[in-house]
Amino acid sequence: MVKTLISMICVFLLLTFGAIYETNFVQRQFGEFHEVLTELYQKVDEQTAVEDDVYAVQNNWLDKKRVLHIFIPHNEIKEVDLWLSESATLVRDKEWKDAISKIEVLKELAEQIPKTFLIAWENIL
Repeated sequence: MVKTLISMICVFLLLTFGAIYETNFVQRQFGEFHEVLTELYQKVDEQTAVEDDVYAVQNNWLDKKRVLHIFIPHNEIKEVDLWLSESATLVRDKEWKDAISKIEVLKELAEQIPKTFLIAWENIL
């Protein structure tokens, strides 16, 4: 009985600390990614961005997604990949209006995806 109770408490603590770590990690990764996207957004808005700027953001994302695959669904990662690829093409072709809209969507994804990992009632129920 005592061993069972101690085991249950240990599992509860492990799950709790794991959830807190996951939440903080995902929030931090997407926060950093959002900052990089904001810099790219400003360059595209000023029409000074070049394709290498988007590739730098893409490389930043590739570094992050290697670990994020553990925590978030692959569909959400694939969605960010697709929007980044489209942004690179649009910046290369100097289609600023379309590029800015793609980057706005990326910024929104960088804000919304981590919200699904918050320890909140809407995510638990």
